[in-house]
Parts: sequence; structure tokens; C-alpha cells
Amino acid sequence: MKPYVLIAASFAALAPIQAYGGDPPKTIVFDLTVSAGASTCLPKAHGTVTDHTFGSFENLEVAVTGLPANTDFDLFSIEVPNKPFGLVWYLGDVLTDDHGAGVINVVGRFNVGTFVMSPGVPTSPPPNVFHSPPAVVPEATVGIATNPVQLYHLGVWFDSAADAGNVGCPNTPTPFNSVHNAGIQVLNTGTFSDTPGPLFFLK
Repeated sequence: MKPYVLIAASFAALAPIQAYGGDPPKTIVFDLTVSAGASTCLPKAHGTVTDHTFGSFENLEVAVTGLPANTDFDLFSIEVPNKPFGLVWYLGDVLTDDHGAGVINVVGRFNVGTFVMSPGVPTSPPPNVFHSPPAVVPEATVGIATNPVQLYHLGVWFDSAADAGNVGCPNTPTPFNSVHNAGIQVLNTGTFSDTPGPLFFLK
């Protein structure tokens, strides 16, 4: 049998990844660690990801702590954990509570088969919905073509550059929310190598 990676399926057991020679695991658990740009302003920021496969789909649970209270954040699946990120996919929002903790559950395909592609340039332009400003950058008005690109990393961004500035983080605007006017990245899977990234290990 091929060796697979087994990650303890428990929040209490965040041990380093170990090679495992048995059947592929159905659940992997791994950390989100604070991004370089937020390391001084949010040094205690942390996330725990539990990714469980049901065969035809996965449930991806992301639990975060150490963040500003009652603040909105945005979760993305990304090609690589740090700039320039490559291709990315917006998954949803994480709203923290009074203690700076939050959780999101997303159902979809989050395993070795997670990818995006564009088999050709469409003849009609993509919809241009969120204009700049207030969007940080204008939306694409011409389609692109790309072969399949695997997305095995995750990242979390401030939903608002102002929210980032209010807690002493850089108030640099980025397009990483649904209307493309987010703040900086706070958490990512940068403790893993760029290739392949943690989602690769759920077979």
C-alpha cells in the first residue's frame, strides 16, 4: 500500500503529521497559524481545521480563536498560503463572538480532488457586479483559460480593512471578500509546504 498521511481527528491531538501505511484517513485535522502580516497585532490568532470525507463530499470545519471580538472574517481555499496566492476560491464568512472565537462549516469537495479550471475563454464576458471603488480592484471583464489547478491551502482574511486598522493591524485593502474590499490575511496553512498543502492528504 502507498503511505498516506494520518492527522489525528481530534482538537486535543494536534500532533505533527505522521506517515501511515494503512487505508487513507477519513478525517484530517490541521492548524491555521497566524500570517506574517498579522503576527505582531494578533499574535494569539489560531485556527483548527477538521476535514471529514463522506466519500462523495467533505465537511470542512474551521474553528478560530484569538481574533478580535464580534468581527467578520473571510475563508478562502487558495493555491499557495502566502502572496501572490495563485488561484483562490471564496468559501464563506466566519463571525467571531464576544471572546474572539468563531466557526464555519462548509460542505463541498475539500480533498486531493479539489481544483479549479477554465477549459476555454468564454465568448461572453463575466458579469461585472462589484465596481471599483468600493471594490479594491475592478472585476475581470474578459475570461481566461487555464488547465486544472489544485487548491490545497486555506487562508482567512479580515472582511474589512477598517476592522484590521482598529485593532492595530495594517489597514491594507485586499479583494479577499465577496465584494472585493477586504483587509489583510490573518491565518493560513503556511506551516505546510506550498506543494502540496494539507487538503492533499485527504484521499
